[in-house]
Amino acid sequence: MSQVQTVTVGPGDGDQRLDRWLKRHFPHLGQGPIEKMCRKGELRVDGGRCKASTRLSVGQQVRIPPLPDPDEARAKALLPRTPPRINAEDVELIQSCVLWKDDHVIAINKPAGLPTQGGSGQLRHVDGMADALRFGLDEKPRLVHRLDKDTSGVLLLARTREAAQALTAALRHKQTRKIYWAVVAGVPTPYLGEIRYGLVKARGHGKGGEAEKMVCVHPRDIGTTEGAKRAHTLYATLYRVASRASWVALEPLTGRTHQLRAHMAEIGHPIIGDGKYGGSGQENMGDGWGAQLGGVISKKLHLHARSMSFEHPRTRKTITVTAPLPDHMKHTWDTFGWTEDLAEGDPFESLQ
Repeated sequence: MSQVQTVTVGPGDGDQRLDRWLKRHFPHLGQGPIEKMCRKGELRVDGGRCKASTRLSVGQQVRIPPLPDPDEARAKALLPRTPPRINAEDVELIQSCVLWKDDHVIAINKPAGLPTQGGSGQLRHVDGMADALRFGLDEKPRLVHRLDKDTSGVLLLARTREAAQALTAALRHKQTRKIYWAVVAGVPTPYLGEIRYGLVKARGHGKGGEAEKMVCVHPRDIGTTEGAKRAHTLYATLYRVASRASWVALEPLTGRTHQLRAHMAEIGHPIIGDGKYGGSGQENMGDGWGAQLGGVISKKLHLHARSMSFEHPRTRKTITVTAPLPDHMKHTWDTFGWTEDLAEGDPFESLQ
C-alpha cells in the first residue's frame, strides 16, 4: 500500500474529471474503488469532499488515500482485465459509421440501438469499439458527449486529450449547435416555438430501476423543486401527415437527460417509438389509426441527431457534420413521401 499523498494538478491536467485524472496517473485504479473513496470522503480536492465527476483546475490539491500497488490491485480485481479483442464484425461496423475525421476529431453516425457506453466488460457500445477508430494514432478516441441508446446520429470523439478538453469546454459553454430530426404524434402548434420546462429525475419502479425517467417542471416551480434543472428546447414543425404525425426539427439549448423526449411528451406530441415517454396514444387516437398509422411505420424511436456544428479545436474553423437517416426512419420518410432535402435550410433562422 502507498502512503497518503497530496498531488497538485499540473499544467495540461486542468478541466478534467477527477476519475479520469486518477486513472491517467494511477492506471490500476478502477471506477468502483474511485467512487467508493469519494463516498467515504477519503479522496478530497482542496480539502473538501468531492465526486468522481468533480472537474479539476490547475493548481488544485488532490488528497489521495493509501492505494494498493498494481500487483495487489490485480489480485483484488481492482485492475480491469484486458478486454478481448474487438471482433472483425464490430470493427467493420464502427468504421463504417465514420462521417468525418482528421488528426484531432472523429464524427460518427451512431446506429440506433447501440449504446454510447456500457458496463464493465461489455464491448458492444461505441466506447468499447473506439480502439478500432485509432486509424494509426496511439491514443484511443475519447467520447466528449453522448446519445441515448435508441437515438441515432452525429456523435463526436476526440483523438487527443487536448481536443477532448477543447470540445468538452465548447459543449459545456454552449459553443456547439445540435439539430435533431424527429417524428412526433400530432401536429405541434404554433409550428415554431420553444419549450422551457425544467427537468427532475424520478426513479422508476421497473426491474433494476430501468423505468427511471425525467419529469417536467413548470418554469415557475423550478426554483422550489429539489433537483430540478432548467432546460430549453427549440422546435420547428416542418411537414405533417394530416393531424396524425409531424416531422419536427429540434434544437436543445441545454443538454439534460432525455430532454427532447420529455419536452415533446410534455406538450402533447411524444416522439414516435418512445415507449418511455410516448404512452399508448401513439397507437390509437380513438379510431384505431394513431400516429404509427396502424403499424405502417416502425415502432423504433424516431429521433435522430441530424447535424452538429462545432469549432475545430486546432484550426478554430466551424465544422458542420450531417448524418443520414437510419433505415427505420428512412422507411418512414419514404412512406410519407418526404425527402431529406426538404429541410436543407435552417429551421430556426427566425429565432436566431
